[in-house]
Amino acid sequence: MDSLHRTRNPVLEKQLAKFGEYLLQKSIVAPGKERFLVHWARRFYQFSEKYPGHSWTEQLQMFLDSLAGDSRVEDWQLQQAEEAVRLLFTNFLTPSEKEQQGLVLINQGQDTHFSINEALSKFKEVLRLKHYAYRTEQTYLDWLQRFFAYCAKQPDKSTSEGLTITEKSVQDYLAYLAVKRKVSASTQNQAFCAILAFCRSVLRLDLGGIQENVRAPKKRKLPVVLSPTETAALFNHVSGPMNLMLRLIYGGGLRLNECLRLRVKDLDLSQNLIFVRDGKGGKDRSTLLPERLKPLLQEQLERIQLLHQQDLAKGFGEVWMPEALARKYPTACREFGWQFVFPSKNLSIDPRSKVTRRHHLSDSAIQKAMKKAVRAAGINKLASVHTLRHSFATHLLLKGVDLRQIQDYLGHANVETTMIYTHVIKDMRNPGVSPLDFLDELCENSR
Repeated sequence: MDSLHRTRNPVLEKQLAKFGEYLLQKSIVAPGKERFLVHWARRFYQFSEKYPGHSWTEQLQMFLDSLAGDSRVEDWQLQQAEEAVRLLFTNFLTPSEKEQQGLVLINQGQDTHFSINEALSKFKEVLRLKHYAYRTEQTYLDWLQRFFAYCAKQPDKSTSEGLTITEKSVQDYLAYLAVKRKVSASTQNQAFCAILAFCRSVLRLDLGGIQENVRAPKKRKLPVVLSPTETAALFNHVSGPMNLMLRLIYGGGLRLNECLRLRVKDLDLSQNLIFVRDGKGGKDRSTLLPERLKPLLQEQLERIQLLHQQDLAKGFGEVWMPEALARKYPTACREFGWQFVFPSKNLSIDPRSKVTRRHHLSDSAIQKAMKKAVRAAGINKLASVHTLRHSFATHLLLKGVDLRQIQDYLGHANVETTMIYTHVIKDMRNPGVSPLDFLDELCENSR
């Protein structure tokens, strides 16, 4: 394939050969696969000669448009061609920056070296000052560990003095995730956000040119939705608190963590409302509380009130509070109104404050209950707890509830996000009939 398109420019061919070596050295592609990216890079150079007055990004778009018009080029080849050109220009051809040996923080012209543990500790402090969630903190730190492990394997980034962290090393790692590891767009974006936050807050390293890097393709998928019959069958195969939680998630369109973090004060049984505090994006909202769950919720509140009284008698009874509220109302953590509606069976030590408290149930417990119920109900769909939230929105649409109102219930910032359920509902409301089902009738009429 390469010989068909090889140029007569020896300088360019030498550069392309180095590009192939670079892809292998950085573990961006598997051995033998680099020649395909070199092939597309070569074809791009030949194409770009026709448009010398344009930037490489403009030339890339024209190049992709020309390939898209070729019936012999498949979609995966189109993606491979784009990856090749972006790797060439954003990773391989990026001018080498001033090396920063070790993990270096540029502070008023002074180079300050950190060990990896010191850098992670400093980053952890920054995340807590910005009130990041504990789970986000752990996720970001995990991505940094993976990023450092990748850099340690690269000879040009790992020296006897430490690791070299530059914009180019970040670009190489993101390319490695997208091309070699084939991660989803959301996973790659999560890794980028973690590294970006670290570089800006700890290393004072600007990643302004990173936007042209290779991105994992983002696919648009329709949500998995259960039919009303499947939803009812699901609830028949789960019991106890898990049954109540799954029904509450479906009945109010809650996210899993929103249900787990519900506190006694967030339930308004008199007005049939659930108040979601500090939901996704730090937003509060109210949603529906099903009338038929009120007796079950009342029983649940009586049980946790008895449990709370027992904890207080043993010298415990505290619950986690947001830091600002904990300082403003130091005794509120022991009040019943702040207790979780679905508390854990056991006391645990808070990983940050080291205080023994009763936290809410683990998300894995309800996920396992959901998986078991789906299997027992004979539902052959990839249904998760979040599927109940999708089903909530879709079933409300089936009942004719206004889309804007559903948007408020779900807490979506844009109505376009909620509109995806309109694509699902068209398959559930008066579905079309396949021509195979009335083929005999067509044959009869054609005679």
